Amino acid sequence: MKSNVKDDVCYAQPKNLEQRVYIANDFIKRYKYPVPFGIDDMSNAAEGAYSAWPERLYVIDEQGRVAYKGGNGPFKYDPKEVRSWLAARYGEVKHEEIKHEDAKPGDAKPAAPAAKPADPAPKPTPAGAKT
Repeated sequence: MKSNVKDDVCYAQPKNLEQRVYIANDFIKRYKYPVPFGIDDMSNAAEGAYSAWPERLYVIDEQGRVAYKGGNGPFKYDPKEVRSWLAARYGEVKHEEIKHEDAKPGDAKPAAPAAKPADPAPKPTPAGAKT
């Protein structure tokens, strides 16, 4: 997309988990993203478990359960709705851009599959989590 080129957020499709983690860390550092989020493993187990297709936004709570499930895209896919939901639950998020070169591989750790109490799907480890 032209906006990705303009914002310098073009990446080759990751071929391994280290590359996937690098891209996630770039996002975290670039936007000073304070909320943990998951990084799916290379088999895309979380994507398969949550079936976010064609487009769908989910928020997984601190206990590893689905707390928000957005509508199917393209007609019920609403990023503004999930942003409002997150702001109501966690407060408004403010961020500043940082330089792309500040991101380094290995800043976040890849997910180790773990079963959720209410769902047998693996729970991704939040990006930026300390292990």
